[in-house]
Amino acid sequence: MVDVPLRCDCGVVSGVAKNVSPDSGNHIVCYCKDCQAFAHFLEREDVILDKYGGTDIFQMVPAQIQIHQRKDQIHCMRLNPKGLFRWYTACCNTPIGNTMSAGFPFVGVIHNFMDDEGVRDENLGPVIYYSFGKSATSTPPDDKNDKGFPFLMMLRWTYKLLMARIRGQHKPNTFFDDEDKPVSEPIVLNAVNK
Repeated sequence: MVDVPLRCDCGVVSGVAKNVSPDSGNHIVCYCKDCQAFAHFLEREDVILDKYGGTDIFQMVPAQIQIHQRKDQIHCMRLNPKGLFRWYTACCNTPIGNTMSAGFPFVGVIHNFMDDEGVRDENLGPVIYYSFGKSATSTPPDDKNDKGFPFLMMLRWTYKLLMARIRGQHKPNTFFDDEDKPVSEPIVLNAVNK
């Protein structure tokens, strides 16, 4: 297990992901329209999305994430009132990750926030799942093109979430306060676009 440095592009927000290993989470690429919409919202699709429109994500528990510098720069958006909380830095629009709620032991940290270039596969293991290939912007190769949400990924993910909740690894949570409210009031896109 290693501690992976976390850092936004301009270096204002920084922290660490503790005790990371291929077994501690799920290394995935998601081609879904929502992840693509988040990249477009940040106006950073050229550095967030791969050539097929995928986002490289490592799913882990919130207790592993610690922000040491400028937590006040962490902002949030949602694509709709019930959508994922999508976190980013206000200073330079670096995507941080996605969460469901304060009580849900999950954060999908986006590759741009992990300062592990050159050792990413060593730290996280290779990508084990590619999801929502039907939403890719161009056709991925067959080995990177699961059309939906892979069943085996769902089983592995459900087991990890259940164990994390039993172990209380949904806390501490950098993204929610002691009353389980987001540390930043989310911008809700479909409310903004009305």
